[in-house]
Amino acid sequence: MDIDTLCGQHELYEIFCSLVKIPSPSLHEEKVIQWIQDFCKKNNLSCNLDEYKNVYISISATDSTKQPLMFSSHMDVVGDSSEVNLILDGEYIKANGRTLGADDKAGVAAALMLAKEVNSDKTLKHGGLEITFTRDEETNMSGIEHVDFSRIKSKYILVCDADKLAQVQISGASYTNAKLAVKALIGGHSGIDIGDKTRLNAAKLIAELLAEFPQGTFYQDETGVITSCNLGAIAAGGIQNAVKSIVDDNINSPDYITTIIDKASTNIINTDAKASYSIRSASVQKENELKQIMVGLVDEFNEKYKGLAEANITFEVHLPPFEKSDDDLIPELHTKVCKKLGIQNEVSSFHAGAETHIYAHNKNADGATFKPYLLGLADIYNMHSANEKVDYKTMLKGYSIIKELFLEFNSEKI
Repeated sequence: MDIDTLCGQHELYEIFCSLVKIPSPSLHEEKVIQWIQDFCKKNNLSCNLDEYKNVYISISATDSTKQPLMFSSHMDVVGDSSEVNLILDGEYIKANGRTLGADDKAGVAAALMLAKEVNSDKTLKHGGLEITFTRDEETNMSGIEHVDFSRIKSKYILVCDADKLAQVQISGASYTNAKLAVKALIGGHSGIDIGDKTRLNAAKLIAELLAEFPQGTFYQDETGVITSCNLGAIAAGGIQNAVKSIVDDNINSPDYITTIIDKASTNIINTDAKASYSIRSASVQKENELKQIMVGLVDEFNEKYKGLAEANITFEVHLPPFEKSDDDLIPELHTKVCKKLGIQNEVSSFHAGAETHIYAHNKNADGATFKPYLLGLADIYNMHSANEKVDYKTMLKGYSIIKELFLEFNSEKI
């Protein structure tokens, strides 16, 4: 069977293949947006754009006693604007020599299919279906930052962007950058001044301090790693000439660290050292506990080396956390639906960022804080690489999950 034959077997495959054939790198999603608009016009779906060209599709409620439900996906992909040639490799859809874009066009395709079916079923009683497709998720998340949340009526947001079938992820980690700096107050010559015990080496001091800092998993529970920290980089010593040499000579070697060491000065009792950490946490409480430990270690260091050296640490929040909600409705419905369909689901936390994090800190048209969840609608492998592929059989299962979830959501008295 070839890819064209597969696409003819189910409309979901046809929609998906049509979408992934259109290159849409971040901030260059215009052709995909136009395709979605044409699809909506053909199927009598209400489709509007905001000033940033995020897409909003809405189907009015047929039962005013029920709540609306929203699905969200992003339209951009990792990759360039080169041609996308699809191939079928066993049970997998791939793109020849480049990223496929199943992240997140599997989510876009499923949402469009659901919108078409819900809109065409005039007997279905529901509280309304809302769909939002965003731009630029892969680089800066500028699309979600420009979403007009006041036009969204739904409280529950299902972000269809996880990479494994039947995942429902109920929390996600923040991203905070911690920057540590150590300054020795008196430097000197590594030969002449080496005997002066007041001349401390900042590189040695930061190594001493870092040895006390946490590294790796800080806290985890039954859903996975909740809070962690990772040492990203250390810079210290007489590396000025080495770095200048790399920049000036345009050295582009994978062994640049060896180049720095070979060209670094060793005749300096250096006074400056810095390090950077990433902190990820799906719990504000646990992140604050981790920060307090780091600050406490810096305070102890400053007391020990008072008058000889100083250390300080600062924190920069780049992405707020998506914390677990006390409302278990969606994971419970997801589990119920998957059991009905004979699919094993997974309720978990994910240790990275997604658009869920932005939704979780905003409110809908009625002033209610959004309750987002990250759903997996297919098994996607090697995302963001030329070897990306999607198991096409899992796409149908993923679609059946969101369709049944929408029906189950509207059968409940919420």
